[in-house]
Amino acid sequence: MIKLSACIDMLFTELDFYDRFKATKEAGLDAVEFWNFNNRDLARVREECDKNGLTLSAVCACGYGEAAGRFGSRKLLYRDGIEDFVTVIKETIEASKVLNCKTFIVTVGQERNDVTRYEQHANIVLSLKAVAPLLEDAGITLVVEPLNTLCNHIGYFLPSSYEAFEILEEIGSPAIKLLYDVYHQQISEGNLIPTIKKNIDLIGHFHVADNPGRNEPGTGEINYRKVFETIDSLGYDKFVGLEYRSTIDPAQSIRNTLELTK
Repeated sequence: MIKLSACIDMLFTELDFYDRFKATKEAGLDAVEFWNFNNRDLARVREECDKNGLTLSAVCACGYGEAAGRFGSRKLLYRDGIEDFVTVIKETIEASKVLNCKTFIVTVGQERNDVTRYEQHANIVLSLKAVAPLLEDAGITLVVEPLNTLCNHIGYFLPSSYEAFEILEEIGSPAIKLLYDVYHQQISEGNLIPTIKKNIDLIGHFHVADNPGRNEPGTGEINYRKVFETIDSLGYDKFVGLEYRSTIDPAQSIRNTLELTK
């Protein structure tokens, strides 16, 4: 059965952030996610999750202080930035203990024009290999996210899930997987269902939104009933995050999306 998670940085935005947990539960979901934790009250997040019977399915890996600041602008594309990335992951692991979250998201950064793509690819691999033992010891999964470069993230290094899967194969760690964002990959490359089927063991989290518009499933060109059916048939037991802008009442959009999973 598909397990949906509401991205509360995009849903219920008319409410105070901490009121969105209750709203998610009332809409019929048992999980939430959001982007950064370093601007949130971690104890309050944990309290709202526990109070409302919610799992925190995923948050972005981030951190505090100078190392986090440097990492935010350079991400995984600089070999001399690996030490900062290790610091960020150590701080993320500490935050996970308060948040009770086991999956964290990382993006790789904007493509550089001063070195080759080959070297940037290698730097991503080296960066992720450096933190893999820390994540494995902590029981945490880090999911790497490709993003489309046609509409939303011009200049991003990694639009292709195919290259992303190659990176994961090079690393070979059970703690490093892919965030397969159906919206982004529909724009970047299509071929959704065959790609998901071939690589399901390397996928640690999904995001969904329809195209065009990045709105709720059922409003665009993606056959989400078939996509959800495929994911479910493969025995995937992790979360599918609703990372969209609702064109209708957010709670109703969630209920409509739940219907597509049945």
